[in-house]
Amino acid sequence: MTHTTPPRRPNVPAVPAVPAEILAYYGRGKEDARLREGGAPAGRLEFWRTQDVLRRLLPMAPARVLDVGGGSGVHAEWLAADGFEVDLVDPVPLHVEQASRLAGVTALVGDARDLPAEEAAYDVVLMLGPLYHLPERTDRVRALAEARRVVKPGGVVVAATINRYAQLHDLLREERYFTPLNRDRTDAVLEDGRHPYHEEGFFTVAHFAQPDEVPGEFTEAGLTVERQYGVEGVAWLMGGVESWLDDPARREAVLAATRHIESEPALLGASGHLLTAGRRVD
Repeated sequence: MTHTTPPRRPNVPAVPAVPAEILAYYGRGKEDARLREGGAPAGRLEFWRTQDVLRRLLPMAPARVLDVGGGSGVHAEWLAADGFEVDLVDPVPLHVEQASRLAGVTALVGDARDLPAEEAAYDVVLMLGPLYHLPERTDRVRALAEARRVVKPGGVVVAATINRYAQLHDLLREERYFTPLNRDRTDAVLEDGRHPYHEEGFFTVAHFAQPDEVPGEFTEAGLTVERQYGVEGVAWLMGGVESWLDDPARREAVLAATRHIESEPALLGASGHLLTAGRRVD
C-alpha cells in the first residue's frame, strides 16, 4: 500500500518541488533492476559494495533505520532481513509502491529536505541517492541537516555521492565517449559537476561531486565526518568485471580487493560512487 506524504511540519520553509525530469527518469522503473542480480554489472558491484560497507558501519539490529531516497527498497529489503526496523522515504510514487510490498519495510512519499520524522527518532539515516539529485549546495546542506535532526545523538548518517569523473570514465569504458555529442556533454559536466537533463541523455538532473566537497557539506550541516569510502574502486572500469561478478569466488576476491583501497585518498575519485559517513555529535 502506498502511503501519501504527511502534513509538512509547522514553521519549516517549503522546499522546491523535485524536478519533473527526475521523477520521470525514475518513474520508468529501471532502478530496481540496475542494482539487483541480473542488472548492469557496475550496478551489481555498487550494490554489493554498499552492503559491505554498511554492514561494518551500522549498529547491531534491531536499530531504527531511515532510508531516505531509498528507491524501490533494494537496500531496505536486506536491512529488514538483517533485523533492522526500516522506514523508507522517496519522492517517486512508483518507488514507494514497490518498497511498501517488502516485508518489514514501511514506505511513504517524502523529500530529503523536509523529512516526515520526529527529531532524534532514528539510530541510522541513509541518504544513498538524494545528494546527487540536489544541484544546489544549499539544498544538499539542508538535506544533511534534516538527517542530523532525525538521527539520535551519536547516530550515524551515511550519504552517497556520484564522483565528478564517473560519467567520463563510464563512457570511456563503454566506448561511447568517442561520439562527439557524448563527448561534449560529458566534458561540460567536468567544469562544475552540474549534469543537466538532455533528451535521450544518459542520466537526469544531477550533481557530480569532488570527494573533498562532501565533508564540508557534512560539517556545515552539523555532522562530524568519520570516513569516506570509494564504492566501486577501480574494479568497475576493468573489462573482465562482468564475468568476475558472475563467479562467486572471483566476486569475493573483487570485493576484498576493493576493500583494500576503499579509503585511499588518491583513489577516492576513481570510484563511480562515494560513501561519506558521519555522526551527530551533540
